[in-house]
Amino acid sequence: MIDAKLTTNGRVSTESHTPVVAKAKSRELAGSRMTYSRLIGALFLVGFLTYGVGSGLVTSLVGGSNFLSTIAASQTILVIGAFLMFLNTGVDVAKGVLFFPILEKHSKRTALAYLATMIVEVVLLSIGVLALLLIVPLAKHAGEAGAQTLGAILVQTNATAYQMGEMTLGVGAVFLCLLLFRTQLIPRWLAISGLIGYPVLVAGTIAEIFGLHIGLYLTIPGFFFELVLPFWLFFKGFKPAAYQGV
Repeated sequence: MIDAKLTTNGRVSTESHTPVVAKAKSRELAGSRMTYSRLIGALFLVGFLTYGVGSGLVTSLVGGSNFLSTIAASQTILVIGAFLMFLNTGVDVAKGVLFFPILEKHSKRTALAYLATMIVEVVLLSIGVLALLLIVPLAKHAGEAGAQTLGAILVQTNATAYQMGEMTLGVGAVFLCLLLFRTQLIPRWLAISGLIGYPVLVAGTIAEIFGLHIGLYLTIPGFFFELVLPFWLFFKGFKPAAYQGV
């Protein structure tokens, strides 16, 4: 906006309100930055809760050697657990979608790679959840020959799909953390923790697939990144200059 004012010699001068406009835009960008930061942070925490609680409920039912005979009395818990695990599908896709415009300012390839790996991950996790849900109708035939074996195969299918999904996530997250480190969207020490944690996670998933049950311990470094990151985003947000693509 430009105001016209008369000077002492009768001439018209103009006074620009550009600084005021700039401040308004700065506040708008800051609000957008914190909104995106907090939404992404919230999705990380929601994903932890939904999949973690759901997986805990399911594991409590299918962890035994003769679990199929007891499922009929607890199938509601199994369905609720599987549903909570399935909710993680929308959460992870939303993370990739929200991250996309932020990452695209620095590297479209990284933005696309991260979104693609998130989609592959949720497809694999959904296959695992579907296998768990098939246990419900199978439980009606618990006394028949081969039913328990088939039930065990369905449980193992979910476990394998989970490991493959986490392996895919780990690969995509390495590219994410490399960009976060380079652009300093978040502190470099936090990005480095992800660069350490996710390759270790990938190694753990491969070990689990080959029958070496050490994956739980190898998730700890990656768990640190995914737990600290959301709290950082809640309170600090992405670095303003990097968020704007400067």
